[in-house]
Amino acid sequence: MTLASEIKEGTALILDGKLYKVLEVVHHAGSGQMHGFIELKLKDIRFGHLADRRFKQSDRFEVVDLTKRFMNYIYSDTGACYFMDPETYNQVPIPKSAIGEREKFLSEGTTATVELLGEEAVSIQLPKIMILKVSATGPGIREGQDNTMKPATLDNNLELLVPQFIVSGDLIEVDTEKIKYVNRVVKKSM
Repeated sequence: MTLASEIKEGTALILDGKLYKVLEVVHHAGSGQMHGFIELKLKDIRFGHLADRRFKQSDRFEVVDLTKRFMNYIYSDTGACYFMDPETYNQVPIPKSAIGEREKFLSEGTTATVELLGEEAVSIQLPKIMILKVSATGPGIREGQDNTMKPATLDNNLELLVPQFIVSGDLIEVDTEKIKYVNRVVKKSM
């Protein structure tokens, strides 16, 4: 059992019979008659629900160690996405509810970190930044402001806003957590 004051971001714990991952830890100091407390932003690993909960600093939790393995995405069906361990060729399903919107970033062969609880795959971690190709976007506005954005469709059918200078065929960096444009990938000539 671990004290609430010792919990860190990224920790997996069991609370009320459910498996959660800690997304953010906020320590609130007490003042006067109010005691200090810990606020945890939690994500239900199996279903993707988010929750904010407050705890006393002396509360104890059952912390769970998740095993992490690099695996390759191979395919999806109606309820799950399947990943294969490149060393053992074992295939594991992860429910789509645990993956959520991150499924849009999965294409055949995409490498992700799969988190396992025992032998059961419970969630994935994608790289923070992925490079994707713009398949379609409108023409830029030449006289427009430099900070205006326009819609673009990527190869994985994801739609997001990009700067005016991005054209079809460009490679761009996308933040997989916020699902936002980060930067254009510049091809270096030699």
